[in-house]
Amino acid sequence: MRVLVTDGLEAAAMAELRRSAEVDAIEANAKELLDLIPNYEALIVRSRTKVTAEVIGRGKKLRVIGRAGTGVDNIDVRAATARRISVVNAPTASTISVAELAIGHMISLARHLPEADRTMKDGNWEKKRFEGTELHDKVLGLLGSGRIGAEVAKRAHAFGMDVIAYDPYLLPKTAEERGIRLVSLEELLRDSDFLSVHAALTPETKSMIGPAQLRAMKRTAFLVNCARGEILQETAVAKALADGVIAGAALDVFEKEPPTGSPILSTPNVAFTPHLGASTREAQARAGEIVVDEVLKALRGQKPEFAVNPEAYA
Repeated sequence: MRVLVTDGLEAAAMAELRRSAEVDAIEANAKELLDLIPNYEALIVRSRTKVTAEVIGRGKKLRVIGRAGTGVDNIDVRAATARRISVVNAPTASTISVAELAIGHMISLARHLPEADRTMKDGNWEKKRFEGTELHDKVLGLLGSGRIGAEVAKRAHAFGMDVIAYDPYLLPKTAEERGIRLVSLEELLRDSDFLSVHAALTPETKSMIGPAQLRAMKRTAFLVNCARGEILQETAVAKALADGVIAGAALDVFEKEPPTGSPILSTPNVAFTPHLGASTREAQARAGEIVVDEVLKALRGQKPEFAVNPEAYA
């Protein structure tokens, strides 16, 4: 069995893979990938490599594509399914890391940490300007509450926050077990002091938060997005911040990455991170371990636990 790894894996994951397969680690560009792929039964990528329909079509021996991470936006899953090629990922790898980043952004917004840091470095002492607010007794609204939302809720409870969520797919019993009160989208927008986005990007959620939804929020509310940039209408968020419709925002993800030229970059009361949700040593190590296990299962003819396209086995 030959496996091509194009975006790198941690040493432990690579060693595990090499115990069972012949592995080549090549940081191939698009043209090189087309030339290389006919020789491999498996391909493992992160987010850099684009696994297009053309790549999949050239992969005559290809049986499985592994994404060492969660999102599979860079893989043509439909083309893979048509060829009965399994696509697997590591959806649980970054759960804790993303949840911690979301909480970190909430604290930063509540206590003006980015601005306070900048003014101190400029030689200023503006203590009165940066009076903040506590997370305690505030309402955290979750837009979507899967694995990551559940971990955010757990941490929010430790701060003494009341957690509500809009998630049509979360069972009421599960929500109750997690200490989350399910509400309508209208209630979520109206009642949240902090609105944290944790929905998957689907046709249903794309551009879900726009001008009308932002106007429905409290003027004192903060918006946090560590999920997918396309869920927010970025221009609308920029205008809402500029006009004081909401108090602030923290964004780890953007409609286009990097967000060169986006109006959000010059908007007041917003903090940014460059898509760091999964960027921890622990998350990257887990992603490698999980995807290697999933790819090897597929190569051995076993059904992977995290198959993105289970219909490929139909």
